Amino acid sequence: MSHVSLNPLWPHRDSPAPSSIAGEKDACGVGFIAQVEGQRSHWVLQQALKGLECMEHRGGCGGDSDSGDGAGILCEIPWSYLQKIWAEANVPSKANSGLGMVFLPSEESLKADAKRFCEEEAQVLGFKTIGWREVPVNSLVLGELARNTAPKIEQWLITSNKLNNALEALLFQLRRRIGERARTEWGEKDIDLYIASLSGRTIVYKGMVRSEVLASFYQDLRDPDFEISFAVYHRRFSTNTLPRWPLAQPMRLLGHNGEINTLLGNLNWARATEVNLQEVWGDASKDLTPVINPAFSDSANLDATLELLVRSGRPITDSLLTLIPEAFRDQPELKNQQEIQAFYEFSACTQEPWDGPALIVFADGCNVGATLDRNGLRPARYCITNDGFVVMGSETGVVEIEESRIIEKGRLGPGQMLAVDLQKRKLLRNWEVKKEVAGRHPYQAWLKQSRQKLESSDWEKKLQLEPLNLLQQQTAFGFSAEDFELIIDAMAGAGKEPTFCMGDDIPLAVLSSKPHILYDYFKQRFAQVTNPPIDPLREKLVMSLEMHLGKRGSPLKPNAIGSSVVHLKTPFLNEKELESLKQEKFSTTIISTLMPVSDGPKALGNELKKVCLKAENAVLNGSKIIVLSDKGVSSANTYIPPLLAVGAVHHHLLSKKLRLQASIVLETAQCWSTHHLACLIGYGASAVCPWLALETTRHWWLSPRTQKLFETGKLPKISIEKAQINLRKALEDGLRKILSKIGISLLASYHGAQIFEAIGIGADLIQLAFKGTTSRIAGLNITELANETLSFHAKAFPELDKNKLEFMGFVQYRSGGEFHLNSPEMSKVLHSAVKAGPNYDHFSTYQTLLTNRPPTAKGNIGSFAFSLNKNAPGALLEALACIANLGLNMTRIESRPSKRELGEYVFFVDIELSKNTHDADKLLTQLLSPLCAHLVNFGSYTSTEMNID
Repeated sequence: MSHVSLNPLWPHRDSPAPSSIAGEKDACGVGFIAQVEGQRSHWVLQQALKGLECMEHRGGCGGDSDSGDGAGILCEIPWSYLQKIWAEANVPSKANSGLGMVFLPSEESLKADAKRFCEEEAQVLGFKTIGWREVPVNSLVLGELARNTAPKIEQWLITSNKLNNALEALLFQLRRRIGERARTEWGEKDIDLYIASLSGRTIVYKGMVRSEVLASFYQDLRDPDFEISFAVYHRRFSTNTLPRWPLAQPMRLLGHNGEINTLLGNLNWARATEVNLQEVWGDASKDLTPVINPAFSDSANLDATLELLVRSGRPITDSLLTLIPEAFRDQPELKNQQEIQAFYEFSACTQEPWDGPALIVFADGCNVGATLDRNGLRPARYCITNDGFVVMGSETGVVEIEESRIIEKGRLGPGQMLAVDLQKRKLLRNWEVKKEVAGRHPYQAWLKQSRQKLESSDWEKKLQLEPLNLLQQQTAFGFSAEDFELIIDAMAGAGKEPTFCMGDDIPLAVLSSKPHILYDYFKQRFAQVTNPPIDPLREKLVMSLEMHLGKRGSPLKPNAIGSSVVHLKTPFLNEKELESLKQEKFSTTIISTLMPVSDGPKALGNELKKVCLKAENAVLNGSKIIVLSDKGVSSANTYIPPLLAVGAVHHHLLSKKLRLQASIVLETAQCWSTHHLACLIGYGASAVCPWLALETTRHWWLSPRTQKLFETGKLPKISIEKAQINLRKALEDGLRKILSKIGISLLASYHGAQIFEAIGIGADLIQLAFKGTTSRIAGLNITELANETLSFHAKAFPELDKNKLEFMGFVQYRSGGEFHLNSPEMSKVLHSAVKAGPNYDHFSTYQTLLTNRPPTAKGNIGSFAFSLNKNAPGALLEALACIANLGLNMTRIESRPSKRELGEYVFFVDIELSKNTHDADKLLTQLLSPLCAHLVNFGSYTSTEMNID
């Protein structure tokens, strides 16, 4: 017998992955298996568990390497199995019975209370409790972390006089009532009671386990009598929440692979949508709020939103295509599918998309299937057998099926859906599903009847301001020479955003000695976890900047007035388009955001409240579009920063449950870059007319310098209209680029999503206008923002003492401008030191410049927390005196009562460090020396949410 080499010669050998990525894991594994004819068998469950086991490499584990992020299955209720092992399950009719899978507290007294909550709330809604069954589990297979937090798991059987969808809706209401009862009775302990499923059709077996041990944990799953016709399975890889038993998937209706990147906006809009509950649910609506839970994962909240739509009467296929629409514009395959296009267009009038990479596997007992998001960035492969099985998963080969049985293989493409109709017993492929969905209502007729379009208008050709007046307005709104020469010049001339350097070496806005406009305090977040990149140029087909203005219809119950909105192709409006929008037929109210200069900086807060109240009253009086305008700045009047005004009105209307009644449009002078436009839309504006940027563009086109560039051929000759078109194109392309960084495709889902982090914004401003935004470093408060705004105004009025824009030096170094870490002075001294060799005089100069530079980045802010004992009457004052003597700028000091001992306090101090790290350590030693005798604890922190107790 010949010897077989275990190490084949080159090149006939495998090529292993580099060790640096060999252990890399993917994100979540999902799939489903269904028998189209509804034939039940234990084989279906076995294959679902087998597929789940094959997804182990896609999941995450805890620190004990044994407690999984979560795994589970969602399947039909195995009534025949339950009736064999549980006497109470032999109810006269399964059609009016509901079964709950309930996670109960492990403490016996709390467990008894939890059961009492369930039974009492059930009785209120007319249910009868048949019995409880302790689900047999093997806790020995759990990891230590999972075992220590494991709930008691029981099944709860109840009956009602309701049937089918009415029963499911009532069970949904019951579950919400139980959750509210637990919160009322227990407060924060409500997490100890979690209902994994409560339905007359489906049940969920899940836990904080690895997929390989799910069947070992739940003994039910190993019984041959456990027979089902479909199952959805999921192995979790947590990204935005830590593993917990309730957050294991599948959820009640879906399993999700991916992440929703517009979550904060989706949660805000979901709260706003609660006003529509009364229309469908009547008095029961009070039991259904809050619809979502910010403490839960994106998948859990998507499931909650989907469940609301389904229990309100919409089929699960319709609901998912509404929440996660495909790219229906300019898609060749949809060219002759007007009914499907009309469905998507109507849905866009009633529901913001949940955007981000998503593969959704779903089941509600009537349908089981899967759908992919518009980008198609998750694998979803399926096969169909000759004996009626449909198998879909994140990977192929996870279910044991002989090749001879397979009659079709395929994969879901972007925006596609595959579903099995369990009631009609048929398989629905992509277009079959969508034609069925589109045919349920006359969407085309509704759109033609109700929706309006804002037609494109001509561009303004004439100048609206004299050069001096233009200069005054530009100066008052913080427009600089760099903005004109670098931004407007590039966008108007070439239709592209300007390209700067890869880094930014000027101080953060909160540390700068120069006044900054509010946008500079916000930084755009971008996807960092599991998102593949999107190319906004090559994938323009799946990206959309369309927006809708007006009162948004309800997604819970489609009707003819649901599309009574104004459709916009772009959020950028020119002056004539805005004037068209101000016509009476669009129900528009214009609110000025100007405020008197004479009232000083303290007026900003009061004026902002007045604007919010005016917006509220306008909506209550029937206005569907609120236009916030800062036109009219003069020597007597300055303006509320537009970003602050938009955010404040947005959150005020949200708090008053009026946000869906009207849209916010902004007419502003302070918007001339992509970042500005993105901030405004991200905090609630549906459309923006940047009137000063347009006027500046017209002046740029008419300037002698530009005309000379045209004449010499250094710049392609364009019309004044084309220059403004270029400005809009540059801003729109910039928006697409920003969307691509966060991994989303629709501006409608970016709208109000607040995908920013603030650096140096105080809690008062966050609370007023940017609620939910992270600001790990406090700083600018409302009075200081007013001072910065007034400082711009003071340069322009009453008389402008300059004949050209100020060069602030925020991009390019300029003597007298903003400080740059890489200034020519420092570069020259360093070069001189290198050339001089042993002569270190130049290097000493460089060290001096480096040591004495102003603070520029977060690393130049020292954030310290310390707690003192009760016998420290003067120690804190000594420490504060030390700070003052050292010439340090203390930006914040805050005290909180200690959790450890009554009378003890924790102090939080932020100090600007203009020295290097070595000197900072010395300064810290000096700072703490008066406190040493009384110091109980000390630490540094990066967020005021952390403390050292």
